[in-house]
Amino acid sequence: MSRNKIDRRDFMSSSIAAGSSVLLAGEAGAAGSEKNVEPPSSETATAYTGETIQGKKVVSRLNVDDLEVGQKHFLYFRGVEMSGGQHWYVSVVVAKGGRSGKRFTLTSGVHGDEMSSIRTVQTVMDRLDPTQMSGTVMAVLDIARPAVEGMQRRWPNSGRGADLIDMNREWPGDENGASATSRHAGLLFNRLLKPNSDLAIDFHTGTTGLEVAAFLIGDRRLPDVKTMAELYPVGLMWDDPAYPGVLHNAFVDVGIPCFTPEVGAARVLDRDMIALFVEGTLNILKHYGVISGPMGRTANDASMYIGNAAFPIIATHGGLVEFHAKLDDDVKAGQKIAVQRNMFGEIVAEYTTAVGGKLAAYRTDASSDPGNVLAFILFSQPNSVPQDGVHPYSEKSYPE
Repeated sequence: MSRNKIDRRDFMSSSIAAGSSVLLAGEAGAAGSEKNVEPPSSETATAYTGETIQGKKVVSRLNVDDLEVGQKHFLYFRGVEMSGGQHWYVSVVVAKGGRSGKRFTLTSGVHGDEMSSIRTVQTVMDRLDPTQMSGTVMAVLDIARPAVEGMQRRWPNSGRGADLIDMNREWPGDENGASATSRHAGLLFNRLLKPNSDLAIDFHTGTTGLEVAAFLIGDRRLPDVKTMAELYPVGLMWDDPAYPGVLHNAFVDVGIPCFTPEVGAARVLDRDMIALFVEGTLNILKHYGVISGPMGRTANDASMYIGNAAFPIIATHGGLVEFHAKLDDDVKAGQKIAVQRNMFGEIVAEYTTAVGGKLAAYRTDASSDPGNVLAFILFSQPNSVPQDGVHPYSEKSYPE
């Protein structure tokens, strides 16, 4: 889209922002409004709403400095309202150490079908003893709550009919944005995530229908990202900031080093994969002095392959897809990766890779329409200059 054009959502965002001061002035005296709950004099203090859900207090703003040391605190963060007027509540666990130190934030559930990422963060938190810790570790577990409830990737939004929004293209959000998803992201980022983080890790998995190897996404030009990534015993890393609007980039944009571990496939709990990422995360907390203990395995033990580009193999036909290479395989340019058959069993397409690298992901659904991504090859481009005839993955060109 041209920069000189404004789509409907941008126009709505601008209009809402322009009129927000008038609306807030008109609502300043409304009972139960945010202005009454959180006066300007307490904008940085923890704000308890007075609600309790299953024995856990609810906050609309959190400052971890307000929490008692040497304990784990279990809270709900009050997010955006539903269309029926109730709120979405996000689960938060804070392990507050007895000594000063780094503040880490671990996030999961930005996509609602990514169960292994949630379990990874839960397991890390279970391993922490706040009485023996320095600093703080905050886990935010089910960020896109309505998507998690439906175990689906995108947030179901009723703004303009039946709409599905990928929350991991909405960050840092906007508390007065044009969708509930944007507003929810804005509330979380401004009132929970950014104020309480020195470093962050945003956990994900592959999307539904895509099997992925254990890998990391992040910008290794950032010293802390490079350091953290090398403490994971996983075999692949995509050295790239990835897409606009993702949570790890929102953190980086405000000076908080962050990257994304990808913990296997969606909709399942992969215990072996989870264990690798728990080990790596605990290594990071040890490295930064949050916890003590011997280091586990690292990227050196896994002989990590680092690529700076992802080559997509795109379906040109419809039919059943049979792969001739396995996940994490080394592949060479020109190698056949898959064949596709029609309903008569006739081969209608053969798919090869134009680059050499690692098979990092492939489609697990047995059939495919034309235009779907069938596989990704992680590879390296010298100085990030595209090779002749090679077009690396672009979300704009090949939307999920």
